[in-house]
Amino acid sequence: MALISSDRLRFPCEPWKLVESIHVPGDAGTLETLFSLGNGHLGIRGGHWAPADGDLPGTFINGFHEIWDIKHAENAYGFARTGQRIVYIPDANNFTVMIDGEQLSLAESTVRDYRRTLDFATGVYECTVTWECRSGAVVTTVERRVVGFESRGCLGIEFSLSSDRTASVDITSSIVNRQDQPVEDHSAHDPRRSGRHAGRVLRPLHLQGADGSLRLAWETTESRQRIGMAVDHWMSLDGQPFETVVGEDESTVRYVLAVNEGETFRLEKSVSYVVSAVEDTVDDPGEALAAEAELRLVSLETLLAESAAHYRNYWATADIVIGGQTDMQQAVRWNLFQLAQATARAGVAGIPAKGVSGSGYEGHYFWDQEIYLLPYLSYTNPAAARQVLESRHAMLPDARIRAQELSVDGALFPWRTINGLEASAYYAAGTAQFHIAAAIAFAANRYQWASGDTAFANEIGAELLIETARMWASLGFFGKDGMFHIHGVTGPDEYTAVVNDNLYTNVMARFNLRAAAELEHPGVLETDRIIWRQAASRMALPYDPHMEVHSQDNDFMTLEPWDWSTPRSKYPLLLNFHPLVIYRHQVLKQADTVLAMFLQWQDFSPEEKQRAFDFYDPITTGDSTLSACVQGIMAAEVGYSDVALKHFTEALFIDLDNTHANTVDGVHIASTGGIWSSLVSGFAGMRDQGEVLHFDPRLPEEWESLSFRLRLRGQVLDVELRPGSIALSARPDRFDGVPDGGMFDGGSAALADGATAAVAAGPGGTGLEVSVRGQRVVVGPETVTVPLEAVPVPVPSVFPSMFPTAGVPVVGTLEG
Repeated sequence: MALISSDRLRFPCEPWKLVESIHVPGDAGTLETLFSLGNGHLGIRGGHWAPADGDLPGTFINGFHEIWDIKHAENAYGFARTGQRIVYIPDANNFTVMIDGEQLSLAESTVRDYRRTLDFATGVYECTVTWECRSGAVVTTVERRVVGFESRGCLGIEFSLSSDRTASVDITSSIVNRQDQPVEDHSAHDPRRSGRHAGRVLRPLHLQGADGSLRLAWETTESRQRIGMAVDHWMSLDGQPFETVVGEDESTVRYVLAVNEGETFRLEKSVSYVVSAVEDTVDDPGEALAAEAELRLVSLETLLAESAAHYRNYWATADIVIGGQTDMQQAVRWNLFQLAQATARAGVAGIPAKGVSGSGYEGHYFWDQEIYLLPYLSYTNPAAARQVLESRHAMLPDARIRAQELSVDGALFPWRTINGLEASAYYAAGTAQFHIAAAIAFAANRYQWASGDTAFANEIGAELLIETARMWASLGFFGKDGMFHIHGVTGPDEYTAVVNDNLYTNVMARFNLRAAAELEHPGVLETDRIIWRQAASRMALPYDPHMEVHSQDNDFMTLEPWDWSTPRSKYPLLLNFHPLVIYRHQVLKQADTVLAMFLQWQDFSPEEKQRAFDFYDPITTGDSTLSACVQGIMAAEVGYSDVALKHFTEALFIDLDNTHANTVDGVHIASTGGIWSSLVSGFAGMRDQGEVLHFDPRLPEEWESLSFRLRLRGQVLDVELRPGSIALSARPDRFDGVPDGGMFDGGSAALADGATAAVAAGPGGTGLEVSVRGQRVVVGPETVTVPLEAVPVPVPSVFPSMFPTAGVPVVGTLEG
């Protein structure tokens, strides 16, 4: 059942806020995700402050994790050995409030009025509750929360309380180690959800507190990562804390006072986290970490200013406006806000599948970040895109070792990881997804194409392209048919595993080989260049002449069709059927061949794309949150406007409506990146990595307009679609999007077909040259408007009535 979109009384639609105006029990975990705050490094879930009102509250730091030895029931050479899981760090969002002896909670107390908001424009969480206490007092509490941006390890919390009469107030502010507390985290039988450690994870190193100040530090038991924490309290009324108590799992600061009518008691809680900043040579690493955290403490006022400034700059280039669609506009901004929260201050690190909003997928980095998030970052925050790729580059030593274990050359990156080691215990849907190598190469090439960062292209980018190309050249082989084959792999569709010549894998490997072969780099030998070009030109691309459609792999068209009368209660299939049952059927978890045709858009004809979409879309379950956005993009390109809008709407509300029933575990960050791509690459029809940026718009009839900005080669490109036209203008980017002065200086990047071209601006080096449906225009400060003809709706493809596999009716016909 839908959540946000179905109850606009409870969740009124405001363009710049997510608002809950009525408290209803039962959705606490989902709403903790939807109201979460983060900056890419530090994240805190949007839980209520009262202990009784939380479902799965917590705070996380990107990359702070514990490890353990994976125990395989039947072991084999090369299986993943080290499990990794993000850790719940000690959580500061805890207040126990007693009014005249009554403990306040949404679960037990009488609530007269309630409203909480997440402000996309300022990054501030606020919750206001008016309580009718048993003593007769009417008390109003307001909690505000904000995370830092320049001060990325800092959190500020303000708790205020007022009463219509004199009230006895007893408030305890707590720091709770949730990691080592027993909790129901919904993890049973669902591989998408994070498990829990059997033993203790956080071992205390330093515990000190007095007069409302806490200085604390812990170390993870196995990974030996350390975290220091400093907490200061300040209150508006005269007085001192009643007591300050420290403990390894809970530390508290308690205030006991009377609040008179007309007074407002305000308590500020400033929190600073520091991770692994101290070497083993220090005599007391815990005390040193806590001291470092103390030095980084900043006031609530400073954090509010940092957050407001960050989002003011962010929305200036990242906002996307849909004309005449208020519900969609709010949802789009919530998704864009989540993208900022997952990436803004991550530093040189990956982007977890749930960002820093929850523990789902154990805080791992997947291919999602390169295919679904790097397009957004490359065109809105290129410096952050570079840092993600730098984090992949830092994994190269481990990736080279992993390649040797799998008997291939070059580098083989882990399917899921935090520390660079493979953490996927199920190789069929993990290690077998070799296509992550091409995803990294593709993202590196896109970043250097969009940014013109020649320093990156010549060093980090080149090395990523070369090492992944070496892997493909050794993984595949030239068969008796003279074609280059890649066997024993799994594509993006995890419902079809360990196959030969997965089309997506082969198409992306072809791109990787072509791009590496065009590099002018001392690490590329002429023999390498010859082999890579031959492998790319002879790449096997399965095609079924009977169906006249590209096959997902060599055997996909021979599989038994799925029984589509299967009730909806049996979806997602991965939770209700053994993998072998799914693998032997013609059914998709997510877009696979269709995704290949989107990413390598110049390699397929419009007819090939339409037939592939018409064939695969009906047999795609959408059990993956990565699918709807891609299906919508390709539906738009093909010309199915209504289907595109349907898929887009489904993707847009995946978390807001909890349509996959697991939003409790965190935001589906890759899907939010898919929303950006749906708007920019789907409805605006933007394609890159050609000679110039290309647009082929498909504005839905229901929309009045669509406008957005792209940061491209030192320029900001303004794009506005209206019925019958696209308007473009460009101006200098006032932010240097590439670090260390590495901005565009006429460098080159690989094109989609493997050639290279100087990524130049317009004639004479002025403006930006772009293509609109094949018409070249040079865009500068003056708006250029290009008229657009309506796109006709194509006639749907017709396929043979019989499935390619032999069923009972076919056998009977043959016997007759």
